[in-house]
Parts: sequence; structure tokens; C-alpha cells
Amino acid sequence: MPAPSSTTVAGLVTALVGFLSSFAVVLTGLRAVGASPAQAASGLVVLSVAMGLATVLLAQRTRMPITVAWSTPGAALLATASAPSWPVAVAAFVLVGVLVLLTAAWPRLGRAIAAIPPVLAQAMLAGVLVPLCLQPVRSALEMPWLVVPVIVVWAVLLRFSSRWAVPAAFAVTLGIIGWLAARGGGVPVAALVPALEWTTPDFSSPAVIGLALPLFLVTMASQNVPGMAVLAAYGYRAPWRPAMAVTGAGTVLGAPFGGHAINLAAISAALAAGPEADADPGRRYLAARTAGFTYVGFALVSAAVAALVATAPAGFVAAAAGLALWPVLAASLSGALARPEDRIPVVATFLVAISGITVGGIGSAFWSLAVGLVFWAWYRPQLAVSPA
Repeated sequence: MPAPSSTTVAGLVTALVGFLSSFAVVLTGLRAVGASPAQAASGLVVLSVAMGLATVLLAQRTRMPITVAWSTPGAALLATASAPSWPVAVAAFVLVGVLVLLTAAWPRLGRAIAAIPPVLAQAMLAGVLVPLCLQPVRSALEMPWLVVPVIVVWAVLLRFSSRWAVPAAFAVTLGIIGWLAARGGGVPVAALVPALEWTTPDFSSPAVIGLALPLFLVTMASQNVPGMAVLAAYGYRAPWRPAMAVTGAGTVLGAPFGGHAINLAAISAALAAGPEADADPGRRYLAARTAGFTYVGFALVSAAVAALVATAPAGFVAAAAGLALWPVLAASLSGALARPEDRIPVVATFLVAISGITVGGIGSAFWSLAVGLVFWAWYRPQLAVSPA
């Protein structure tokens, strides 16, 4: 039997790392904004299908190793956000997709998004990540026999094979949950079958805007723009408009079934675009295509994964999700605070985001960016005229 090609292996690894390293973050985020276990499972299924089909389409049409992923930073934002109801959250997901489509159709909107200082977006993301990133610390004290083994596996692999640290930690988490579920009588067979649940969006609440705008900005600044940069680093000039059109349409179509957002892959993109996938840059799109088909395959087991997660002790899955986001938090803080002249607006943004306030039904992520922009407009001109 012939050995699998390097592109096949790279594609399988891309999908495996992409799914295992963040599925718990996605489920945690969806449940936090009101999804029932069945609705969260539906979201995981539709996201797996949407990002798989989008990856196959873009890779095949462009002959580039373009991979699509769900918005992990966006899911982390949801985990600490507030929504009046699940239909309101679904309406926000639809609006995110519409805004992404607008960036494809209307370049001026893309330029307006690019004009927002990236350090403020990073500060906002860091602020919304902190509560979830604290969960491993709290849960390690509350249930050490469950959480400490996950932390140990993550820490050991982070030292010796960082790519597999988070997937291995989540694999251990699933193993522990499975053991606990077996002791408790198992999971109903009906819950293991993939199913999509429709939710009619509710656009009547002002919280739709307050949730959609931060989710859109985080998705663009933390996924789509870096995703393009990763591809460019390997010599690929990915087409912006088709990529945004496909991911925007996928987000709109998946939103009523619980999908919060799909976007260009950033970190995992290098697994399919790098020389390890194939020595010939012209053949690396095959790795992305394999990853896309594998994501669609993962949709078949997504319901079973979500059903297992739903049986976990309170806080256990959130602890694993928070652990996975520690590197993201570190990168966000490092980027946001890199330049001394930016630090006052950045700190203002970060503190409002971490506060968890809600004003007029709109959460802290939106207000943190608004406050940060005010500080930026007020403080930065003073810096420009200050004597050296």
C-alpha cells in the first residue's frame, strides 16, 4: 500500500489541529450567548461543513493553499459577552456575515476597517479573553483531579511539540469527559447523530449591533488580515474579494443554524501553505483541499463531541478552552503594548473590555472600542506635537 503523499498528510494535520485546538472554545462561546446543547451542537456541525466547503472551493478555484476556519477569537468573545436571547445572538451572526460581504463588494468599508488602529482591536480582544483565561486557574482549585492532568499535558507538549499542545490537551479533556459519561450511564444515542437546528434571527434588540460589531472586528483583525499575511509570507497573493465573498456568504448561510463566523485561517494556515506540505508551491493547494474535505468529515462526529461536552462538570470545558487561549492572550497583550505612545488608549480599551459592563443592552466589547477610539483621537494628536 503506497504511503500517503505529503500534501495529504499536511491537509489531515491542518484539519486535525484546527478542529481539536478550538472546538471547546466554540462550544463555550455558543452556550454563553444562549444556545441550548442541541443548538450549540448544530453550530459546531454547520461551522465544520461551512469552513470545509469554503476551503475546498477557494483552494480549487485559486490553486492556492487557502484554508478557512471558524473564528476562534470570535468564539472567545462570545464566551464573555452577553445577549438577551439566542435569536438575538443569531441575528448578530447574520450581520457579521453581511458586513464581511460588504468588505468584498465595497472596498471603502475595508479601508475603514483597516483605519481602526490594530492595537485597539488587540486590546479589546485581550480584555474579553481575560475572564476565560482565568478559568483554568479557578477550576484547578475547584476540581484539581480533572483539570491538573490537562494542564500538565498541555505544558509538557508546549515545551517539546507546541503544535500539538492544545489538541492533546483537548483530547485528554474529551477522554476524561468520556470516562465520566460512561460512569454516569453514557450519552443518549439520539444526541450523537448530527442535526441542524434552525433559529429565526431576532434583529429587534440593540444588542445585535453591540455583539455583531466587536465580533466582526475581531474576526477581521485577528483572522482575515493575518490569514492574508501568512499566505503572503509563503509567496501567495490571495484574492481578497473572492475570499471575503465566500466566507461572508458561508457565515450568513450558517448563522441560522448556530454558526457564528467563518474566516481565513491564520495560525493553521501555515500548515498547508508551508514547504512541509509540498516542495512545489503549485501543488500545496492539494493540502488545503484535503483539509477542507476532512473538516466536512469532522461534521459527522461534531454532534457526538458536543453531546459529550454537554455532560462535563460545570467549568471543566471552559477551563480547557481558557488554557488554549493563553498564547492568544499573550500575543494580543504583546502587540497592543508594543509601543509606549499607544499605551494610554490601549489600557483604556483593555480595562473597559475586561469590566464586563453593559450599557443600553450593549456589552463591554463594543464600548471598549468606542472608548479606545475616543482616547486615541484625543491623546495621539498631543503626542504628534510633543517635543522629543
